[in-house]
Amino acid sequence: MTTEVKELPEVGEIVIATIKDVTSHGAYVTLDEYGGMTGFLHISEIATGWIRNIERYVRPKQKAVLKVIRVNKARAEVDLSLKQVGGEEKKVKLLEVKKEEKGKTFMELIKEKCKLTDEQVKKYSEVLSDKFPMLYDAFEAVARKGVKVIEGLDLPGDVIAAIEEATKKIPVPTVEVRGIVEITCRKPTGVEIIKEALSDAEESKGDAKVMISYIGAPKYRITVNSDNFKTAEKVLNAAIQKIQDKIIKSNGTFNFIREESKKRR
Repeated sequence: MTTEVKELPEVGEIVIATIKDVTSHGAYVTLDEYGGMTGFLHISEIATGWIRNIERYVRPKQKAVLKVIRVNKARAEVDLSLKQVGGEEKKVKLLEVKKEEKGKTFMELIKEKCKLTDEQVKKYSEVLSDKFPMLYDAFEAVARKGVKVIEGLDLPGDVIAAIEEATKKIPVPTVEVRGIVEITCRKPTGVEIIKEALSDAEESKGDAKVMISYIGAPKYRITVNSDNFKTAEKVLNAAIQKIQDKIIKSNGTFNFIREESKKRR
């Protein structure tokens, strides 16, 4: 599969580089995402303070996350910095690279499954990348919500089917929020009122799944699973409000005890 080579990076851009040569003045690197273009990392941009031994920080063949600080377009020269890369910037860049590699790996699976040419792989990769921020995001979206998220795109049926099959290998992380409701209703039809209140609250909303289990009168556990914490919280609060409104309207008692949230894979 071919990879599009960009012309020159922009100032301020975070890039992945491979250390090529280390000198007393700094290090020459190749920019992995720019077709092996050469850049220079001056010793003053490696770390703060005096540096006795450059190879304590950078060594030949080592990968490094660097920031572009100067670009000479006329001479195609790129100056870089290691010390100006923040911890969060490095984390985001490494995650981005990891996702790019995963996306390419999945496309290789699709290529083999559907007997695609390199040109077709490039075309379908671009179709997915036009809709999603990154190629891997398309596969992750299918794993979470199904092929409906890519239906309507310029993709053959066998490719869509292959994507659906491949994404079954992606573990979808979910969050679980839960708590215990204590409810009573002294009316003659109190049992039915409680059952109806719990049944109404148990209706799932979108991708969030609501479950209510019996602990022992008057306690019931309400659990909401979703791939998004804010969504889970919103659905949980709505379900609790439904129960409370129904029970209080029937002159019953209501109490809610929040339990610790969990993240699952």
